[in-house]
Amino acid sequence: MGEELKVIVFKLGEEEYGIEVNKVQTIERMMPITRVPKTFSFVKGVINLRGVVIPVIDLRGRFGLPESEFTDQTRIIIVTANEMEVGFIVDSANDVIDINSDIIDSPPDVVGGVKAKYLRGVARISEERLLVMLNLSEVLNRSEIIQLESLEG
Repeated sequence: MGEELKVIVFKLGEEEYGIEVNKVQTIERMMPITRVPKTFSFVKGVINLRGVVIPVIDLRGRFGLPESEFTDQTRIIIVTANEMEVGFIVDSANDVIDINSDIIDSPPDVVGGVKAKYLRGVARISEERLLVMLNLSEVLNRSEIIQLESLEG
């Protein structure tokens, strides 16, 4: 029997994604972001959240999806992984659900245009509803981010 996972559900376009609750610090409304020079395009800059400076990544940009305008639904999900606190900009974050790790299948090579290495797997919530589980350590892969910085800088 697999373990029960509490998962925050968020959307990028029409796709639903999940991050385990224990990796999420807070979910914030959109706020002013200070640009940082010489970073790659998906790093939108930094925010000052209650005195802590946190880098913010646009997940659409990270996954190579088309960017979209921010709306009242846009959220910044503050996560911790690889000893880094990072904010992810998502189209909306609207649900917390319990899933069993048994229903998570390994990801196909590409889901909704997102490469499999960024994904932990796909959870089949119901016949019509799939939840794409993020692999946070790859989304926040430091060596790749440093590599990209040196390429663009």
